[in-house]
Amino acid sequence: MSGSQRALAIVTGASRGIGAAIAVRAAAAGYAVLVNYSLDVTGAANVVERIKADGGTAVAIQGDVSDADAVSGLYDAAAELGTVRAVVNNAGVTGDLIGPLVEVPAEVIKRVLEVNVAGVAYMCQESVRRMSTQNGGAGGNIINISSTATKAGSPGTWVHYAASKGAVDVLTVGFATEAADHGIRVNAVAPGSTNTGLHAAAGMPDRVARLNHLIPLGRGGEPDEVAAAVMWLLSEEASYVTGIVLPVSGGR
Repeated sequence: MSGSQRALAIVTGASRGIGAAIAVRAAAAGYAVLVNYSLDVTGAANVVERIKADGGTAVAIQGDVSDADAVSGLYDAAAELGTVRAVVNNAGVTGDLIGPLVEVPAEVIKRVLEVNVAGVAYMCQESVRRMSTQNGGAGGNIINISSTATKAGSPGTWVHYAASKGAVDVLTVGFATEAADHGIRVNAVAPGSTNTGLHAAAGMPDRVARLNHLIPLGRGGEPDEVAAAVMWLLSEEASYVTGIVLPVSGGR
């Protein structure tokens, strides 16, 4: 399949970590991949090169998902690459700090909600506009990346972040019902403690290792393990699954 007929996956925040792992797996599964990034142009370029080196098709497109116009632009770019059949809303921020909610600056709370909640909502809206079988689209799948931080609320560290992911869970369940009539399945994957750069960026690079004793499997997860769960939900093996939040957390 080539040109506008090729199945395309949009992966937001795909320049590193879980997003990068999802982009690589999607390409291996046969999708052309739009590797979205906000700031890390080098990381996104590296992901594209890795995909191409493995024989896949990918392009890096800059865009801040908290900007509805930028989201529309992503889909305009996607139309030149293939037919969007999969959207993975992975882009997310913590504000690069760890501490109790009372110490989190107002601008950080605002930014986290803009990216993690509004950004996912904008992507979901545009997905239906472009993918709906009612509008002549091909239908497909949306996967939102949540977090098991919603279970306890991350007190003392990321309450604001956990709250944003709680909103993602609710959005996923509600939107799945709305999107079903448009030929679109909507699910979420909720990683637990995962070895990514998210913790180091917030000033605690050993945070995952420090939580190992709380995890039944005794270790943090790897980005590729989260990506594997995403790919199952995108596959026909999950054709009767919509509106779920799937934890990938080592049992915690």
